[in-house]
Amino acid sequence: MNNIGLKDFWRQTYKTGSPVPLVISIQACLFVLIYFLDLLFELKIISHSLLDPLVRELSLPSSFSSFFEQPLSLFTSNFVYVKLWTILFDSLWLYWVGQIFFTFLNKRQFLFIYITSWLFGGILYVGFGSLLPMSSDLQLMGGSLPLAAVLAAIVTLVPKYELRLLLIGNIKLKLIAIIYFGLEFLALTLTNRPAAISYFAVILFGMGFTYALKSGMDWSTIFQKKQNKPTKMKVVVGTNIHTNRKHRYDLPNQAEIDAILDKISVSGYDSLTNPEKETLFRASNSGDKVDG
Repeated sequence: MNNIGLKDFWRQTYKTGSPVPLVISIQACLFVLIYFLDLLFELKIISHSLLDPLVRELSLPSSFSSFFEQPLSLFTSNFVYVKLWTILFDSLWLYWVGQIFFTFLNKRQFLFIYITSWLFGGILYVGFGSLLPMSSDLQLMGGSLPLAAVLAAIVTLVPKYELRLLLIGNIKLKLIAIIYFGLEFLALTLTNRPAAISYFAVILFGMGFTYALKSGMDWSTIFQKKQNKPTKMKVVVGTNIHTNRKHRYDLPNQAEIDAILDKISVSGYDSLTNPEKETLFRASNSGDKVDG
C-alpha cells in the first residue's frame, strides 16, 4: 500500500509537466540541509557552525569583486532560504501562481520567464550593488525575483482573474499582486536597495513578456527545439466553418478569456459550455500543440 501511495504521489506531483514542484522541492531540501548542519553543531557533533558560511557561499553577493570569487551563487541563490515563514510563503505563492499560469500558458513560457528573470535580476543586483554606496555587505537569496516576474506576466494576461478568499470572497488577482509587489518593494527598499531595483526590473520584464506575446512575439521560442517540418494550417469549409489555427502565437481573444473567467467566478467551472472549456484548454496548451 505504501508503494502504491508513493507512486501516486510521485505521479501527481512530479509527472504533471509542471516544473513548480521541482523548484519547491529543491528549496525545501536545501533549507533542511542547512539547518541539519546547524543541528550537528548544536549537538556538538561538529566543532564549527556551518550555517553562516554555507549561506554566505550560496547567496549572491552585491559586488563584482565578491561575485567573481563565488560565481556559482548566481545559480544557487534562488534556492537559499533561512527563515521558515519566508520559504513557506514563497512556496505557496509559487504553487498558486503556477496553477493559474498553466491554465493559460505553457511550460516553455513559464521556464523562460522564471529562468530569465532569475539570471537577469541577479546580474542587475550585482551591477547596482557595485555602484551604490553602503551595499558591499548585502546578499540576495530566495526566489522572490522570478516569482514576481511570473506573477506580473499572468496578471498582465488576465487582469480580471479572480480568487475566492476565505472570509473575504472574490477578489481580483491584480489587486492582490499590486499589494504584494508594493509590500515586497517597500521592504527591499528599506533593507536592500540593489534588490529593490532588480525586483522592479523583473516585474517590468514579466509584463513586457505578456505585452509582446499579445502582439505576436513569443520570446520563449528561444527555448524551442527546431522543427523539421513547418506546421500546417487546416481549414474546413462548410455550413459550420471551423478554422483550426496552428499559429505558434495563437491565443484566445482577451475579451473572450475575461468573459469566461467572470462566468467561472460567479457559477464555477462546471457552468462552462464545451466550447468555453475548449477555449481555456487551447489557451493553456496552444504552445505545446504547436511547438511540441
